[in-house]
Amino acid sequence: MASEASRLNVGVNLQAQVEQDLANALLHSDEVILRWNPTESVETAEIEVVEMPQGKISYPWNPADPNADAFFTELEQGFSLDDWQEGEMVARSQSFFSQLDQLWVATSLRSSLAQKFTAMPQTLLNAIAHQAQQVVAASNSLADQLVQCVQEVLPTWADEDLQVLARPLAYAMRDDANAIDATLDSIRPVAWHDLSETEQAKMSLAVARWAIDKLSQDCQ
Repeated sequence: MASEASRLNVGVNLQAQVEQDLANALLHSDEVILRWNPTESVETAEIEVVEMPQGKISYPWNPADPNADAFFTELEQGFSLDDWQEGEMVARSQSFFSQLDQLWVATSLRSSLAQKFTAMPQTLLNAIAHQAQQVVAASNSLADQLVQCVQEVLPTWADEDLQVLARPLAYAMRDDANAIDATLDSIRPVAWHDLSETEQAKMSLAVARWAIDKLSQDCQ
């Protein structure tokens, strides 16, 4: 159980580090850093913008400040695209906005899962959400996708056993909320650690099915 928690914490910390690196890149300055609690989502975490002690300038966080115009004018003058080829600008901009889209989708999905599946720990929801993003575009069967989504949070389960539990969810109509509700209704309304291993597996698969459906809808 300890090794499972360690793997999940590593995954969450890596995801949080990627998000923080991207946010710092958006700030476009070595003078400030952005911090938030890596165990929480961006929406619920307390975000702190911190100026670097060794920084030479202060970023004008209030654009309405009269002194902000001079700062932004100087910043724009030091930035030129004259040496860039059009194809390079297009490719880099597409890559940048693609990363923003992925970050937004990931954050939105984790927030939605946390609101709907309150009985499940956030770290487990984050792990399933991350895997759902990886498998949703794959050509594998829905049953295989569901199993792949929960393998990390259910490491002691064999794939064959998970396939059996996944069948009612996988064979239901696409976007069929009744299949998810039926699975959840079969699980006792108690805390996660009080559930049996089978109940935990069922809930994890229901979460995975809901996450895949939401991602599919968002891509339409």
